[in-house]
Amino acid sequence: MAKKKNTAWICQSCGARSYKWAGYCNSCGEWNTIAEEVIRSDEPARGIGAAEGFSVKPTAIGKVSFTETPRFHSGSLELDRVLGGGIVPGSFVLVGGDPGIGKSTLLTQLAGRVSKTRGKVLYVSAEESPQQVRIRAERLKAMTETFLVVSEADMQRIEGYCRDIQPAVLVIDSIQTVYKPDIPSAPGSVVQVRECAAQLLRMAKNTETAIFIAGHVTKDGAIAGPRVLEHMVDTVLYFEGERHTQYRILQAVKNRFGALEIGVYEMDDGGLHDIPNASELFLSERPVGASGSVVVPVMEGTRPVLLEVQALVGSAAYQNARRTANGIDLNRLQLLIAVLEKRAGLPMGGSDAFVKATGGVKIDEPAVDLGLAMALASSYCDCPVDPYTVVIGEVGLAGEVRGVSQMEHRIRESQKMGFRQAVVPAHSGRIKAAAGFQLVGVHTLVEALQAVGIGKYKKQH
Repeated sequence: MAKKKNTAWICQSCGARSYKWAGYCNSCGEWNTIAEEVIRSDEPARGIGAAEGFSVKPTAIGKVSFTETPRFHSGSLELDRVLGGGIVPGSFVLVGGDPGIGKSTLLTQLAGRVSKTRGKVLYVSAEESPQQVRIRAERLKAMTETFLVVSEADMQRIEGYCRDIQPAVLVIDSIQTVYKPDIPSAPGSVVQVRECAAQLLRMAKNTETAIFIAGHVTKDGAIAGPRVLEHMVDTVLYFEGERHTQYRILQAVKNRFGALEIGVYEMDDGGLHDIPNASELFLSERPVGASGSVVVPVMEGTRPVLLEVQALVGSAAYQNARRTANGIDLNRLQLLIAVLEKRAGLPMGGSDAFVKATGGVKIDEPAVDLGLAMALASSYCDCPVDPYTVVIGEVGLAGEVRGVSQMEHRIRESQKMGFRQAVVPAHSGRIKAAAGFQLVGVHTLVEALQAVGIGKYKKQH
């Protein structure tokens, strides 16, 4: 007698479970995403390290056998940097990004380069035919005898291919199109994505095959499928950039094997090319002598990068002030406008304010506070900041300027890029700077404005 299959109503957007149908998901707030899924309970899941016929027993931590497997290079210095120093055997990496941004290009180049140094690489394309993959591989000069490709979506067959081939790297393009035939749900559903990812995770840890999977994203830019997908993988990479430009940014938002770094690429007909000096790229088109432009050294993991922060402040139409931020948290913008008005005497509350971090990078560290405040004040007063000055510091609600971490790395990168002065918190400690480079320590936001020559606001008509 067949066992009865249990069903549940599951949100296809976030994976939340309900016991009855509803048109609205209380967890993610989406409409018409609830669908009935079959919950299998007849096949118990095995943990990582379990094998057929064996049981896993608790072991003292000191008696766990350990052999450190060295990382191997991906063939791209920028990808190695983002991964934390190279590819870890047995790692599970998720690459997400908008359609057409270059995910398949990145993974095809990875497969071609690794196959030249590490042996067999299996590229599983569930969305394209092998002929389409070959066309892309020829264009990217990734043709090798050990670069194996198959068009397959059945997870059972994919696992069989891996068992026979034993590749160094397995690429799945994409996780939303593969499926397990014993689960009566469509590919891309919450249950299919979760179960396929769990099977791939066991394959990676038991065979030491590094697995890279491409992931679709929603209209909001988040990776489609259940949130548990990002928790299961070792590394989550987002591939970002403007389609009308040739530059792409690979950003790690989760990495169990290293810091959260960024990699910068230039994309053309020949594929993706590393850009080792990101600061030079981001500052290459900076306007000199324009108000509202300030250079800020930020830390992306262990890598200092100089970015330009731009602000535009103008009179509000119909007395309804607008706030727009691109690459910077909108709450941070509103907070700094309030501090400038209250502590620095700049009545900006009724003005429109638009800010952006150039280059498409998203900044989320407090060290940008002082630079953003200076850019706002510079635009408001129409008083440019010295183009050879960088600004570093966190701004508190009382208008005080607080110290930030890794100050010497930021100063060293500024000196390398030819800057001559840095406005820094006065409590930064002793910082080594090269001869001819001036450090200006400030205690408050008002002192910082005075240090760069931004005077009191003068109302203009």
